[in-house]
Amino acid sequence: MGAHFWTYHVPYQDDIAAALEALRQQEFRAGRFYQPSTVQPGLIGRIFGRPHYKPKPPKTIQEAIKIGGTSAEGTRSILDMERISALPDYSAVTLVPPEELERMLGTDKPTREMVEQCEELIDTIERGHGIYLITYQQGKPNGIYFAGYSFD
Repeated sequence: MGAHFWTYHVPYQDDIAAALEALRQQEFRAGRFYQPSTVQPGLIGRIFGRPHYKPKPPKTIQEAIKIGGTSAEGTRSILDMERISALPDYSAVTLVPPEELERMLGTDKPTREMVEQCEELIDTIERGHGIYLITYQQGKPNGIYFAGYSFD
C-alpha cells in the first residue's frame, strides 16, 4: 500500500503553530481522518466468534492517532502532524525554505495556485512528514499551505 497524500490551505496568521493546532482540531471535530474499519480483538472476541468489532469514535486527537497507529497509514490527515520542526521529522511540518520556493517556483512568494500545481514540491515530502509555506495574493500573505504524506 502506498502513502496517502493530503493538503490543506488555511487563512494566513502569524502564529503557524496556532494555525496548525486549529486546523487539527477542525479536522478532528469534522471527522475528516482515517480510522481502520475493524480492529483485531483479544481472546474474548475469538471465544464468542466475533473476529472483528467496530471501534468507538475517538474522543481526542491523541486517541485517533493511537487508533490509526494500528494500521501503517496513521490517520491519513493533518492529525498525524503534532508539531512544527526546524528540520524534517516524523509527525512534524517543516517550513519550505524561501530559496527552495525560488528554485522550484521562481518566487519566494507563491500563490496558492502555483503551489498546488508544483509536483516537484510534493516530491520533496517523505512519508510521515509534512511541510508548510505561506501563500500570497497580490504580494501579501493570504494563506498557509500544509501538505504531507501518511506513514505508509
